[in-house]
Amino acid sequence: MHELSVVQSMLDIVSEKAKEISAPRIVRINLVVGEISSIVDDCVQFYFDFMAKDTVAEEAELHFERIPLKLKCRKCSHIFFPQTGQWNCPGCGSEGVEVVGGSEFYIDSIEVE
Repeated sequence: MHELSVVQSMLDIVSEKAKEISAPRIVRINLVVGEISSIVDDCVQFYFDFMAKDTVAEEAELHFERIPLKLKCRKCSHIFFPQTGQWNCPGCGSEGVEVVGGSEFYIDSIEVE
């Protein structure tokens, strides 16, 4: 359900940017979504379709680029993309890791008319 507030914020941002450049219409919004961000594409699309009506972004296409989970070992600094359920460092076997990618959610760009 948090997608509702995410979509509202996204619409506020893209509408303001379109206004700044006097764009009559937004045709595409490119989003970057991390694998563990808990953002559900279909929910974002559902809320967007409803909330964008009668705005500069009405009928804009949403494009989702998914970013995989990326971890860094705190012991040896090895950066890796874990396999399902395997968060141990493949370099040294340590369980001490930190997330360095895959939790992001942001607007990468917008395309306007």
